[in-house]
Amino acid sequence: MLQRLFLLIITILSVTTTVYAQNTGTVKGVITTSDGNPAAFVTVRIQNGKWGDISNDRGEYTIKNVKPGQWTVIVTNVASNAQEKAVTVVAGQTAKVDVELPENAAQLREITISSRNVNRENKTVAKMPLEKLENPQVYSTVSSELLQQQIISNYDEALRNVPGITRTWESTGRAGDGGAYFALRGFDAQPSLYNGLPGITSGNPDPADIEQIEVIKGPSGTLFGGSFANYGGIINTITKKPYYTFGGEVAYNVGSFDLNRLTIDINTPLSKKKKIAFRLNGALHTEHTFQDAGFKKSFFIAPSLSYEVNNRLSFSVMAEILQEKRAVAPIFFQSNRAAPLDFKTVAALNLNNQLSFTSNDLTIKNPRFNLQAQMLYKLSSQWNSQTVVSAGRVKSDGVYTYIWDDVPGDKWFQQYFHYVNQQTNSLDIQQNFNGDFKIGQLRNRLLLGLDYYHRHVVENSSGWGVGRNVTPQGEIGYFNPETGAPLPPVYLTMASVNQLLAPLDNTKTDISNSSYSAYVSDVLNITPALMAMVSLRADYFDSKGDKSDPDDDYHQFAVSPKFGLVYQPILNKISLFANYMNSFINVAPQQVSDADGSNTRVKSFKPEHANQFEYGVKSILFNGKFTGTASVYDIKVSDRVMPDPANQHSVTQGGKVGSKGFEIELNTSPAAGLNIIAGYSYNDTKIISGDKDDFYGQPGRNPGGQGPQHLVNLWATYKFSYGILKNFGIGAGGNYAGVYKVIDNSVTGVFLLPSYTLLNGSIFYNAKKFRISFAVNNITNEVYYTGYWSINPQQPRNIVAGFAWKF
Repeated sequence: MLQRLFLLIITILSVTTTVYAQNTGTVKGVITTSDGNPAAFVTVRIQNGKWGDISNDRGEYTIKNVKPGQWTVIVTNVASNAQEKAVTVVAGQTAKVDVELPENAAQLREITISSRNVNRENKTVAKMPLEKLENPQVYSTVSSELLQQQIISNYDEALRNVPGITRTWESTGRAGDGGAYFALRGFDAQPSLYNGLPGITSGNPDPADIEQIEVIKGPSGTLFGGSFANYGGIINTITKKPYYTFGGEVAYNVGSFDLNRLTIDINTPLSKKKKIAFRLNGALHTEHTFQDAGFKKSFFIAPSLSYEVNNRLSFSVMAEILQEKRAVAPIFFQSNRAAPLDFKTVAALNLNNQLSFTSNDLTIKNPRFNLQAQMLYKLSSQWNSQTVVSAGRVKSDGVYTYIWDDVPGDKWFQQYFHYVNQQTNSLDIQQNFNGDFKIGQLRNRLLLGLDYYHRHVVENSSGWGVGRNVTPQGEIGYFNPETGAPLPPVYLTMASVNQLLAPLDNTKTDISNSSYSAYVSDVLNITPALMAMVSLRADYFDSKGDKSDPDDDYHQFAVSPKFGLVYQPILNKISLFANYMNSFINVAPQQVSDADGSNTRVKSFKPEHANQFEYGVKSILFNGKFTGTASVYDIKVSDRVMPDPANQHSVTQGGKVGSKGFEIELNTSPAAGLNIIAGYSYNDTKIISGDKDDFYGQPGRNPGGQGPQHLVNLWATYKFSYGILKNFGIGAGGNYAGVYKVIDNSVTGVFLLPSYTLLNGSIFYNAKKFRISFAVNNITNEVYYTGYWSINPQQPRNIVAGFAWKF
């Protein structure tokens, strides 16, 4: 179906290219405030026409492909009446129209922040300026305003506002992948990008510095490489940037489970000519859990500096420093993945949700440092250069524990303990060139990029030890689970766990690898309504392996293509799109041997690939008061390494996974002060090809970690704009998740997590100088679980109140 759609549209392209020769002009300019500052997020349109734009952070706008003639430029924003200016458009020429708004920067910013659409558009999600309707890829955004409305102090909770994504387990802090796991289009996703650059984390990202969270859906290896682009999509965090007026706020939140959170956001210009600006965001956070043990303490600070040398050259620097210490409940794995399940339902397992199976003495630290620097240079009227450098460091230092059913057939589960000590350092350097030019009558927006990424991981961790046996109801036993022989007690103290782990061999590794990439992406406007995107990435991966082992080095080469088509039957209002997208993961060699155990050797592999076909529709209607996206996708993952059915001592590369589904996202402001976001997604993920005896790859089964098939999100906010209730607002909404098959295997059996519905609400008073807010989450006190081959109890009803002073 999709292939036929592509062929049909390509035929249309070839025909249209020969007949389209319309000459058009351009209108561009700068929108400023009354005190001379740039006005961002202001709508500019041509009256009685189909053309428009939204001003960027510098107040600049560009409206292309305008028919020649006499027109009126209309500038609108939520703060004042529309401003109008006449303009004459001449074919092949650019008309300049600058507009000054009657408000100053502080007034505009205050009204805009409290009133604008809570899920705003990002034109650079494709690493080039593209409107939402021009981009053939689907993405969702969560703005800082929405986080403010919902009083969110946990990064993970922000993603409840995005269709098609759900958390499968919380951050564990463990080595390598200690951040939270999410299911996105049936595959794993973690918050791994900051401002489009690597931003690895082993704990909880702090939301104090978030301007926006982007969930870019589908395999995105073409633009972001194989190290961070997961098959279902990627999570990219956009941080707050300095601006050229003084302002900010200090806020304090208090809530259930001893939540205490203090945040600051201070911005100031550092030069009289408003060329240099500095911004500082920070947070102090303490919180306990709803269980008998568990806590989090963190300190976060994020300074940023911008310097606009002139109208062609600018610099920006951003740093994030996070110190985090937690006591984390272990993941409860209710299966050994080999024998039939002892408990096949939540009711039969009868897990005591109030038990954490840990103590506040068993802690893990996850300090994090991230530094990014950017240089933008306008080479000409058609070309821009972006040079970016990102350096990061994360660490896992402390106790990690999980619960596992080693010996099925009884009520007992074994609790494993491990002291992890691992540090990851990363460096990424990118050089991007963006061009916007015409070849004949055809507009091209071209991206040329080079990317170097290096990762260095050093580990000196303990071995794994079984410290005790537990039941889901909290009974404790100290005995050998296989023989029943008594064992010395291991208590939930650091001293006792250290005594358990001391005799075990440590894991010592020193691993480094690098990738070298080049990519190109071109968006071709065949007509103003018809566009084609062609993109390609070439990636060379070079692993030096462990420093102590000269024989484990390997390298791989991957090519990642991307194609997209967009047709707007109603220009700037509705677009039909289709895409083919690709991503890849480099696969390390493995040691194998013949079926009889002889002829031991190292077997190499090619990169694993995912391919997606997707088509759908996007709309922006009623002057931006209604936006919507609906799409259908089909993802196939091939070349997965799996056990060799003919040789238990070997593996082969032939596993396949399929993921199909559709998503709907709506964002509307049907009346002044009212904003509604809503979404629904359906996903069906199955193993297509694998080993029937492999727990992870049994054909026809769910792979695990794919999340519930059905997800719904809804949030509505109404703010009173006049009368005695002026500045008051109310928000309400929630989430629904369908039945989730966390274990699906013909040998072990099936384990289902029940569906659940969560209701949340908030009220707030947002005045010019202060904000008071109150929120209740899980109003009905729903008992619910998430999981990833596991069962993880979630928070009951909780409340939070906040106060902010603005200046």
